Amino acid sequence: MLEKQRTIKQPTTITGTGLHTGCESTMTFKPAAANTGIRFVRTDLPDQPSVIADIDHVVDIARGTTLQKGAAKVYTVEHVLAAFAGLQIDNLIVELDNQEPPVGDGSARPYVDALLEAGFEEQDEDKYYLEIDTPMAYSEPDRGVDLVVTPSDELRITFMIDYRNPALGTQYTSLVDLEQEFVEEFAPARTFCFLSEVEALRDADLIKGGGLHNAVVIYDSDKGQVEVDRIRKALNLQDEAFVGDTGIINDVPLRFYNEPVRHKALDLLGDLCLIGVPFKGHVLAARSGHKANVALAKKMRSLYKKKKLASRYGSAGAKAFLDINSIFKIMPHRYPFLLIDRILDLEPGKRVVAMKNVTINEPFFQGHFPGHPIMPGVLVLEAMAQAGGVLLLHEIEHPETKVVYFMGIDNAKFRQPVTPGDQMRFELQMKAFRRNTCKMSGEAMIDGKTVATADFMAMVIDR
Repeated sequence: MLEKQRTIKQPTTITGTGLHTGCESTMTFKPAAANTGIRFVRTDLPDQPSVIADIDHVVDIARGTTLQKGAAKVYTVEHVLAAFAGLQIDNLIVELDNQEPPVGDGSARPYVDALLEAGFEEQDEDKYYLEIDTPMAYSEPDRGVDLVVTPSDELRITFMIDYRNPALGTQYTSLVDLEQEFVEEFAPARTFCFLSEVEALRDADLIKGGGLHNAVVIYDSDKGQVEVDRIRKALNLQDEAFVGDTGIINDVPLRFYNEPVRHKALDLLGDLCLIGVPFKGHVLAARSGHKANVALAKKMRSLYKKKKLASRYGSAGAKAFLDINSIFKIMPHRYPFLLIDRILDLEPGKRVVAMKNVTINEPFFQGHFPGHPIMPGVLVLEAMAQAGGVLLLHEIEHPETKVVYFMGIDNAKFRQPVTPGDQMRFELQMKAFRRNTCKMSGEAMIDGKTVATADFMAMVIDR
């Protein structure tokens, strides 16, 4: 895989109709500086607002993936994102003069051809890969959906679908070499749907730009041509449509014997582009769609954020996720008021687990209480709050320039005293985070038993 970041050499443009909105749009790909990422810019709106293509900006996954930040909203981005991922493009400005990219022929090939024509430019910055160290998974047992990612030196995808339809049946594909296989073997695979889905999609105000020219439609009725004619008239389709002999409307020839599952792999590749960085891992997928793909992308992006934090603040040879030297880099507190010793785990934006070793050398034990040392309850809460501060500071840019002010503590309860020799474990959950203000719930435990609980409200400000 590539070692340096990549963009394109020159702008290139494609024009066409959006699949779901039916809008006419022009999309222009432009080179972008290193570390820009993929950014969609709505040139038709005032001030040309933009949205970064990552999982944090996904707002809808109904038959496609929709991104939004403020006024900048872009529908059905998975095919164009698949083109970027397949061509290993890291940085790009995507200017769009409407709300949805052109669908082309329903595959990623039109975007790929335009990008190949523009040419690629290697950039000075190294490419960062999310490397999968241990298996991770997402499943929906009720729908038979399974996604597993295992360690691999390269990006690989193995995909299986099984439909109770003669035209599809059980299909399998495997992408093992992105550079050698993507352009010719996967990019041309077109989107597909069943005839029975067409009316429901149109009733949901979707596929306004869809037709037999940009989708493979599979027959799944027992009423024959009568059903085809009924749906064609109901949708006011001008194209001729007939059942055919292959189980595909109009006997449209497939580009590959297993084109539907290849398109599923293409969708998966596009959705996983929303991690925000390329990854090295082997994805094994069964019956997955956009909902499951995006759920997996969220887990993988969380892992990416965690690894990024560890690489930025971690210490060589540390036994914990973040040791005391790492905490010094994040937190402004120092002796005698730094009350956490290690960060054991951190799920960005969700949860933090920290530890405090309580020793008789703590200065507060001299007066609280002589002959009967007990850690003040207010300091137990302070230690818990400091753990929450690490979680909160990770959610903002340049945490070393910020400080956390706690605005409120509610529902504080103390279950048992904390004494010298105890080892406290803190677990805090992020409940809400808006405009630099957050709410967290925390628990302090010793030997698995709760010693204190509280809810916190805090604000991040400049130091």
